[in-house]
Amino acid sequence: MRFWIVGGGTGGHVYPALAVARALQAAAPDAALTWIGSVGGMEAQIVERVGLPFIGIPAGGLHGVALLNAVRNGWRLLQGTFIAVKQMRREKPDALLTTGGYVSGPVALAAKWLHVPMLVFVPDIEPAQSVKIVGRLAAQIGATVADSRAYLPAEKVVVTGYPLGERITKWNRQSGRAALGLDPDGPVLLVFGGSRGARSINRALLTHLPTLIELAEIVHVSGELDWPEVSETRSQQPEAVQARYHAHAYLHEEMGAAMAAADLVICRAGASTLGEFPYFGLPAILIPYPHAWRYQQVNASWLAERGAALVVEDADLSEHIVPATRELLLNTQRRQTMAAAARKLAHPEAARHLAELLLALGQEG
Repeated sequence: MRFWIVGGGTGGHVYPALAVARALQAAAPDAALTWIGSVGGMEAQIVERVGLPFIGIPAGGLHGVALLNAVRNGWRLLQGTFIAVKQMRREKPDALLTTGGYVSGPVALAAKWLHVPMLVFVPDIEPAQSVKIVGRLAAQIGATVADSRAYLPAEKVVVTGYPLGERITKWNRQSGRAALGLDPDGPVLLVFGGSRGARSINRALLTHLPTLIELAEIVHVSGELDWPEVSETRSQQPEAVQARYHAHAYLHEEMGAAMAAADLVICRAGASTLGEFPYFGLPAILIPYPHAWRYQQVNASWLAERGAALVVEDADLSEHIVPATRELLLNTQRRQTMAAAARKLAHPEAARHLAELLLALGQEG
């Protein structure tokens, strides 16, 4: 059997797709897998590292972009659809999985045209507009949480949880701390903002670093854009601070180590927070990205309403980062209550569940 794994654009689309690909390989070792991503996307490098064949498809967004860019991206989507049809006729996949991203549009149209069954996975609680459209063409839809049914054809939705790969699940508290050179017993604060970073989070941390470093060892994943500033700031700190301040531009396999090691995390509220933090029982201070549609706000509110997170608005972060962090790190009982609430939301078998759904679609097709 042959399957297509379609994921591109951001880590929130790529890593869950990769987790399902690995689970599919475990469940059906003889199955052939091909990764379909966007031309020039970050996913090509990630996929190359794991040894999957990669096909790049032109794609671009239409929603919320300037007219000229919309025209240009519309042409790219048309090109991408013709290329997807051509590649699909050549490879003849039995079924495909898509986790969204701009590339999902052309591939979904090709799949509909050529009668290839499609499984869509919805990472965020509220799907992007493109995912809502693609969901109408899908045979089945996997969702991180049941609340996504309100935005999609409910009869197609299966609640699977957020799929996690070995880069997350292979770590525990002891191995994570050892890998990152952290104190095995002391409090650890993890701060990050995604692969490219989050400037407001980085700046708030650097501003209050002398105070926060007294509360915990800090693992800071800054993203590439702010790394020069972060690295320079760290080099100017006293040796005692540098010993407790572990700054990285980006973590690949060790990102799971950082989460496993942490007692508290401060970060954005992307889709992965719905799966990774519950898996580790990791309490969170979430700062939804303010300059986009409300996906992150919905994710953050969902976790907060269930007692697993505290939400701080981006504009208030510099003012609240110290008191919020101090309260949660020093109030062990509250942090343990949040951790227990987070663990109740975990779906550790999500990747296997999605792989089984995809296999079933391929067998039916």
